[in-house]
This record gives sequence, structure tokens and C-alpha cells, in this order.
Amino acid sequence: MSIDDTRAEGDDATDADTPTERVWMVERTFSADSPHILVVIYATPDGSRYLQKERAFNRFGSTPGPEVTAAITVPADRLEPVDDPEERDRYASEAARMADRHDPDDAV
Repeated sequence: MSIDDTRAEGDDATDADTPTERVWMVERTFSADSPHILVVIYATPDGSRYLQKERAFNRFGSTPGPEVTAAITVPADRLEPVDDPEERDRYASEAARMADRHDPDDAV
């Protein structure tokens, strides 16, 4: 599932009654269909659920690209299941690596 989210990385506001979950950046690529779209995947520490964010990015412009942080906190109901066991293991491994090396708000 692709979620096109034009809000700023830290702008994942929720109401107080909505359960949230911290997810860690596990993958960052450019869209194959549109090279000016940055695709960032965040996953839960166990790799079982993920959120994909797509951000417009002018790779050839003079302005910096969108800031990507090591982790974000999002409403739990925005997370999708990771069905592939190998991908789930890869996401869990990468989430652990990011958590070990970065504070959640670190730009990566």
C-alpha cells in the first residue's frame, strides 16, 4: 500500500484517543515511475508492520530535499502488515540498526 503523505515528517499529529506507534526508517529510494518522488518506508521494531511515505523532491533544484528522520510516531491504524517473512526480517534488522545508531529525531 502506498500512502501519499504531503505533511512534514514530524507532522504526524493524532488526537489523544488514537493509539500511536513509533516506526523506524528502514528503506529510502526514489520512485521508479517518477524520479522526483522520494519513497520512505518506516517499520515497527519487529518488522511486522510498515508505513510508506512518498514525498516530492526536486533532485536538481537548489533547495534541500525533504527531511527524513530516523523514526516517526504515527497512528497505529495507518500501518500495513508485512506479509513476506524475509521482508519482515529485513525490516526488523534495519529498524534495530537505526534505533542503535540514531535518536528518533535525527535527520538521516
